Amino acid sequence: MESDGTRDTRGTHPHPVPRPTAPTDMPAAPPGGPPPYTAGAASYDDSAVPPRPTRAPDMPAAGGRPPYAAPAPPPRSPVADWLDEPRPAAEPGIWRYGYRLPRAARQEQRLAPVTVVGFFVPLAAGLFVWSLWRHGSVPYQWAVLRLLTPDHWWWAGTTSPKGYQGAEAITVADGVVFAILLFAMARLGSWPDIIRHVVTRRAQPGRALIAALGALVALAFVFPSAFGLGWNALPVQDPLFSLIVLITGNYEVFGSVLLTDGLYALITLLVLWPFARIGGWWPLAKEAIAARGRAQVAQVAEPAVDRRPSRWPELREAGQHQAADVLSGELHTGRMNDVDCTRVGHMWTVARAGARLSSFTETVLREGAAAWTHPSGDRDLPSRSARHDLLAGQVRIGQWSIGDRTPLAYGGAGAALGPDTLGTSLLAVGPSGSGKTRHLIRPVVESLGLQALAGQCAVVAVCAAGTPLGPDSAFDVVVRLGDPASVYDLDPYADSCDPDEAAALLAEGLAGDLDTVSGQRAVTTLAQLLGPYRAAHGRFPTLPQLRELLEGDPSALAALRAALVGDQHTAMRRELDARARQTGSPGDPGPVLADRLAALDRPAFAEFFGANQGGARAFSLRAVAHHPLRVRIDLPDRGYDEASRLITRLLLAQFGAVATTGERTHFACLVLDDATGVVTAESVRRIQRLRSRNAGVVLALRTVGDMPETLHGPLYAAVGCRMAFSGVTTWDGSRFADAWGTQWVEARDVARHTVFADQPMTRAIHALRKLVTGKAVTTEAVTVRQVERERWSASELAHGVPPGHAVLSLTTVQGEHAPPLLVDLRG
Repeated sequence: MESDGTRDTRGTHPHPVPRPTAPTDMPAAPPGGPPPYTAGAASYDDSAVPPRPTRAPDMPAAGGRPPYAAPAPPPRSPVADWLDEPRPAAEPGIWRYGYRLPRAARQEQRLAPVTVVGFFVPLAAGLFVWSLWRHGSVPYQWAVLRLLTPDHWWWAGTTSPKGYQGAEAITVADGVVFAILLFAMARLGSWPDIIRHVVTRRAQPGRALIAALGALVALAFVFPSAFGLGWNALPVQDPLFSLIVLITGNYEVFGSVLLTDGLYALITLLVLWPFARIGGWWPLAKEAIAARGRAQVAQVAEPAVDRRPSRWPELREAGQHQAADVLSGELHTGRMNDVDCTRVGHMWTVARAGARLSSFTETVLREGAAAWTHPSGDRDLPSRSARHDLLAGQVRIGQWSIGDRTPLAYGGAGAALGPDTLGTSLLAVGPSGSGKTRHLIRPVVESLGLQALAGQCAVVAVCAAGTPLGPDSAFDVVVRLGDPASVYDLDPYADSCDPDEAAALLAEGLAGDLDTVSGQRAVTTLAQLLGPYRAAHGRFPTLPQLRELLEGDPSALAALRAALVGDQHTAMRRELDARARQTGSPGDPGPVLADRLAALDRPAFAEFFGANQGGARAFSLRAVAHHPLRVRIDLPDRGYDEASRLITRLLLAQFGAVATTGERTHFACLVLDDATGVVTAESVRRIQRLRSRNAGVVLALRTVGDMPETLHGPLYAAVGCRMAFSGVTTWDGSRFADAWGTQWVEARDVARHTVFADQPMTRAIHALRKLVTGKAVTTEAVTVRQVERERWSASELAHGVPPGHAVLSLTTVQGEHAPPLLVDLRG
């Protein structure tokens, strides 16, 4: 059975998302095309490359035959088919690639039986009343008419007309009664629902054609003679003509052909007017006229543009035919993968917004599919473990399960995440072995890494050493803290030049989780040391040096004060003196900060955190705010749990600071594979501000108890996406249940009551029935009421989520919501 990609297991869909080959396996250029280039190269050697022809695929090789008069279309590549696959708009969290509305959702659009009955019952009642009226069976049928007309029109004591005035008045009364019945049937019945279902919900031109068919049927009943039909006409034209006779007082007025034709035209327009409104004839006509005008202009200016995305229609409409031809040739010859298509499309959007179309075309003509390659030179990841759709910016993490809780639009469709949902941040809770890393963290990191290669994203993944988030070649920067072989170091001050900012970040990492140390006092203490040290030495101290200053070492403080000579350092000497006076006083946060810093001042980290030993280059998290980087930070594997939490907390604080400052066009995301003991009150406030700054974080926890209880509610409120994996405890489930709230549901209560018969015969029949069936005769009383219940209770989350599944709720940066639904992470 064909499921259109909404319910297929990975790899079994007949047209899956293409898996581009490794860049080194790309075929060489065809004859007449661009010269071969090394995959990953940023540009060609302009001196060795001849100018690229406008239509390279159609040009013959040197010495070959002349081109065909009608060349055959180039063969299509899987990437071109992927690019042309429709991606309709869908609800948040639905995998849009090849998505089709499930059949059950289409069946939901059928008319309810009560709506059909509401159409035919008033119609039958109206026809019955009209039949009684036509046969004169309505009591006091003509009493109102006699009351409103002169007496000399009627024979005394009767309703028989004396002259033509009475006969014409009866005809007018028939028309008035018919109009009242028609209006009453339309108002009392479900005619608007029928019309909306049959006509107005359809797309043009089907809507207009159905309305035109209805108008033709109506005209056939109003003017049957004009259509050669033998039935009687509806009382529409005769009452109008009779009214004119009564107003003018003679029949000679109809001797004017102009008046008669005008009346027929007026009746026709009155009949067609409601059908024109229903069918949307006027908007359709205006659109057709405008389209015809555009077609005439386009026919004079240039031929029609192929609207398939693989033909780059936006470039052609903007007049960039050479660039479109080059990209089409690269695409259909297999030299372009999905990352290249997304990257070039993104740069076209940037160029069009900045009015730099000529620069865009020159770059495409010079470099082809390798234009704007990522600074790393990579055009794809070494391997992929999930299905990605870069054009929609989505990664498929599973399949929405079919059930009573699941809306019809989600049932059986793919579950996907993208920057539009990750921009509101995501909290995932599940015990060890529930699949957080395998089914969520790694696919998300892969997707963000691919988008980084397309210039649209920057990702920082923080995990323990050995976590399978991909090979080192899939990242631009790999920081292995505690590993002497690490090429990169980590800047604890995030490349900050402001001592107060650096102190705030460092205080958040060192003491953000402590209730015994005031956050503001910790910041002040660190600023009183960082400011003077930077003023004296032009840089911030290393962590061992900072630890000595925090401990109040007299020699370290004296040496620093001696370095602050000159009048320009008066303020800094005053800061240092204030720190010296507070050293050893009750409530001094210096020793507590020094004790926390001691976890990082270990021999294993002697070459890190700005020690500048071993040739390692310090990496600043501020770089992700300016460049689409792929960063992985490996924390110490074992024996340094406290140091790992300090580092992760520091990275979360630094990311929240750098992601909310400055202007940035790409999405930035921090992914924490283990957020145990990381979340603080200040970090929760920073997470709330990320949504409006095109950034987000992904936090994975084994249990909600890994963070302070006072932060449970604020954290669940700060993130827009929440995910509960199989195996969570009822305590964790209660937090999700509170965050997801309640909903109104329809509850049916059935009560069975035993029937006690009064008559002897009835009692005998009931006794016989009980003897045969073994059950007493009962009646059922059904009560239907609306009640408010939890979307997911704590017990259901703890015991009702199958292995390999999770309950996921999503919120987009635009404010759209997806309710908490069950996801099969293996689908």
